[in-house]
Amino acid sequence: MNVLDEWIKAASAELGLSPADIERNLVLDVARDVAHNVVRPGAPVTAYLLGLAVGRGADPAAAAARLSALATAWPAADDQQQAAPAEDVQQQAAPVKDV
Repeated sequence: MNVLDEWIKAASAELGLSPADIERNLVLDVARDVAHNVVRPGAPVTAYLLGLAVGRGADPAAAAARLSALATAWPAADDQQQAAPAEDVQQQAAPVKDV
């Protein structure tokens, strides 16, 4: 068993879920598509959204396919930077300050 499998087993137990119900590769594939085609922080958020949709009755494979299709059709980051107003680009590049 690898570290990811151990984590899934432990996290599933913590939440009262069965590891057998977890579609690991499906979630990882969607996360990869979002991270590579949209933005890296969007991957865990999208995984959460997928979980919400499935929890509300969506078919896991169909929901994942829709999200992957959306991510792979997403405009390239270079296209977004060129279309963004200058102040938006500056805000994106601004360092994060501790509060």
